[in-house]
Amino acid sequence: MFSFANPGYLYLLLLLPVVAALHMGARMARKRSLAKFGRAQVIGDLMPEVSPYKTWIKLGLELLLLAIVVVILARPRAGASKTSTRVHGIEVMVAVDVSNSMNASSTDNATDISRLQRSKLILQKLIDRMTNDKMGLIVFAGNAYMQMPLTGDASSAKLFLNGINTNMAPTQGTAIGAAIDLATNSFSQSKKSQKAIIVITDGENFEDDAIGAASQAQKKGIQVDVMGVGSTKGAPIPMGDGNYLTDDAGEVVTTALNEKMGQDIARAGKGAYVSGNASDAVETLYDTLDKLAKSDLATISYTQHDEQFPVFAWIAVLLVIALIVLLERKNPWLERYNFFTKDKQNETVDKK
Repeated sequence: MFSFANPGYLYLLLLLPVVAALHMGARMARKRSLAKFGRAQVIGDLMPEVSPYKTWIKLGLELLLLAIVVVILARPRAGASKTSTRVHGIEVMVAVDVSNSMNASSTDNATDISRLQRSKLILQKLIDRMTNDKMGLIVFAGNAYMQMPLTGDASSAKLFLNGINTNMAPTQGTAIGAAIDLATNSFSQSKKSQKAIIVITDGENFEDDAIGAASQAQKKGIQVDVMGVGSTKGAPIPMGDGNYLTDDAGEVVTTALNEKMGQDIARAGKGAYVSGNASDAVETLYDTLDKLAKSDLATISYTQHDEQFPVFAWIAVLLVIALIVLLERKNPWLERYNFFTKDKQNETVDKK
């Protein structure tokens, strides 16, 4: 069975008659220009080296080359065979803190990139590396909410990730424990697949028992890793209007990264604590997950075709070489033959 991977390119074949028409127009214009200098027969005798038929041969080769290039772009394929492959990976639920404190700077500089933005950049790079794993997304503030269930579609994961902001949580706070509990209950029921939870937060937990939740998750065989973002020295929380959040006394509120809380949660979950400000944060997170044993997550079936474009590519190369070699003047060793005109010398003898 012969087919094309990109059949839309075949519409470019409509250019062939256009190119041919343009060539015909150019030939007619050339004849009109030469007619200004005399009769065609006389002008032709003044240009004995010009071949009357090689121009058309060259045009035919050029049109054939254009057609073959179009076919190559359409990716011709022949034959089809069904193939199945198993996807080996792990299941990962990512819980992202979207409380107002995540709008604060991720460094000591109050105008630097926010903690939430840095978290999203790190996750985007992590998703690019987790090609065979399944990932889900949870956001949390005063409570936890499912943003995206487990999926192996990296494009969907990035789409949901880009939509995360601190306005999506109706209740403010930092319920890390609720996020871990929701993640624990969101995995598949498969006992073979290894599971992990990544909590991304500034560690200011005032709502529940996050350490207890991480311990319960670990008892179920789920590893809990924590990435802390923010400055331990503290940073003001921007309000979006050029001002910073203030307390009842009018003093600017500062929020600092609670690294000890993050480390305690990771320890309880038998996972790793990673600093979001570290240059190797993505590599450290990925290496931590990569140590987990991979299992069969899915079987993907697809149809494989034999690509035929190399054959057409070689034909195109030969045509290019032919066009380079082909000259529009007559070949000396063919001048003794008249393929398309009568022999004028014999015609004169006959008349005598």
